[in-house]
Amino acid sequence: MGGGKIFDSEYRFCLILWEVEPVNSTELTRLCRERLGWSKATTYTVIRRLSERGIVKNENAVVTSLVSKEEAEAERIDELVDETFQGSMPAFVAAFAKHPKVTKKELDEIRRLIDEYEGE
Repeated sequence: MGGGKIFDSEYRFCLILWEVEPVNSTELTRLCRERLGWSKATTYTVIRRLSERGIVKNENAVVTSLVSKEEAEAERIDELVDETFQGSMPAFVAAFAKHPKVTKKELDEIRRLIDEYEGE
C-alpha cells in the first residue's frame, strides 16, 4: 500500500472519496462538511497529509485515490489481527465467528467465500 497507515478520521474521509472520485476539491470540502462536520481547513489538511503519504492525489483541484478501498481494508484488518490477536488470523476468525451479532446466514456466507477463494 502507498505510504502506510490510514488513521480513523482519514479512513472516514476516504470512504467519501472512494464513493465520488474523481472529485473537485471544492465539492469534496462540501461533502466533508456535510457528512463529517469538517471545516475547509481540516479537509485540506487531510488531503495534504494523505497526498504526502501517497494515498491520494490532488491535481488541478481534482482529488483521486491512489489506494483502493480493498487495499485499505486489507491493511486495517492486518493491523487489527496484529494488535489484538498477536498476528493469528485463525484467532481473529474464531472471535468473529463467536460474536453474538454474527448470524448463521453470515457464517454460511463466510464459509462459501472461503471455499470460493480456496478454489482459485
